[in-house]
Amino acid sequence: MTAVPLHYEMIQTKNLKFEVASHGRGDRLALLLHGFPECAYSYRHQIATLERLGYRVWAPNLRGYGKSDKPLGRREYTMDRLEQDVTDLIDASGARSVLLVGHDWGGAIAWSYGMSGARPIERLAVMNCPHPICFQRGLASPAQLRRSWYMLFFQLPWLPERYVRANDYAMLEKSFRGWAVHPERFSDDDLAVYRGNAQQPGALTAMINYYRAMPLSLPLLAKRGPRKIEVPTLMIWGEQDRALGRELTEGTERYVNDLTLRFIPDASHWVQQDAPEQVNALLEQWLREPRMASLGALG
Repeated sequence: MTAVPLHYEMIQTKNLKFEVASHGRGDRLALLLHGFPECAYSYRHQIATLERLGYRVWAPNLRGYGKSDKPLGRREYTMDRLEQDVTDLIDASGARSVLLVGHDWGGAIAWSYGMSGARPIERLAVMNCPHPICFQRGLASPAQLRRSWYMLFFQLPWLPERYVRANDYAMLEKSFRGWAVHPERFSDDDLAVYRGNAQQPGALTAMINYYRAMPLSLPLLAKRGPRKIEVPTLMIWGEQDRALGRELTEGTERYVNDLTLRFIPDASHWVQQDAPEQVNALLEQWLREPRMASLGALG
């Protein structure tokens, strides 16, 4: 699958300025939230499909990434601030309706935003990121704790940055190609985009601060409680995920009123890049014919 060239613009919101891959027109917004150590470029294969389906697509480099603003300090990366960024981007877009899509860290923000009710969203799609309550429950498993070792490592000062920078950011190639089911999906040019993103002044510390801020976000999430998500929700899961076990999807339907859950057996954590054709087909099918509580595997 050939990715579309991304066209970026700087979007000034109420609080921060964001570098946004912006495609299409209209008042139906698809807002795509990326993960770590990715950037807006991770959605290069989905943008054309969503634009064809009538959406104006915004894929922002989240705070701390690329040329977007990079507030200093881990407290600037707590979930309430990340949610505020979503609200500010929606407001800046002037959109009438919003499809919110998230992967990895972007998925965590999307889940949390879906529970917040800060702005109405029409639909929610999350890829390879468990609902926060399912994830908290899953951390009781020794197997998941072993998979999540890096979250503890990233709590340390300066050492994680040194680890990621080592050998010209070799960790990025190891993560993307090493975890992928289809490593050929990550060309040298693709890896150069991610390396260049991490090399932006202040970016690497900002990216890791998402993890360092996690303990500070827990009181907010506890105070909010398990609010049920009422909007139609699609959950796509690449089964060959080395960071997050498939069992973390179990029980999601307790917290989502209208859930469609789809598994892609031959895809990794980087599901929308590793299996873009399958992901795009699932997105299109769901957007055209949403169904209630449909659970199962692709195929």
